[in-house]
Amino acid sequence: MSAKLKKDAIDLGIVTRNPEAMLTFYRDTLGFNFKEETPMSGGGNMLRLMCGSSMIKLVTPGNLADVDAPPGGIGGATGYRYFTITVSNLDEVTQECADSGASVAVPVTEIRSGVRIAIVNDPDGNWVEFVQYAN
Repeated sequence: MSAKLKKDAIDLGIVTRNPEAMLTFYRDTLGFNFKEETPMSGGGNMLRLMCGSSMIKLVTPGNLADVDAPPGGIGGATGYRYFTITVSNLDEVTQECADSGASVAVPVTEIRSGVRIAIVNDPDGNWVEFVQYAN
């Protein structure tokens, strides 16, 4: 049986030790709309931001392990390694990220006719891909 969707988007949880820097990046640099801060059981905290209809949840559990995800972007390990946001201003958003101090892992590149991407690191080193289509 396939899932019976109740929402046309996903919610993405990003676990972080650095919620302030992550909030600044996603809210102030990328312009995501801050929705709310929610305490979690066990002393943790969740910051919820909207990217269109998708919710990005910045999660700091009260019992956070000392193990970090391996760096290296797409080829660094298996599992969730990046997410993609479709934009109409790829050059500007990539430059704004760089100006804010974010590392640009993949500069603006045409990967095929009419499709350009760029990938930046958020403050925790997670890859955020931006894509712009010619049409």
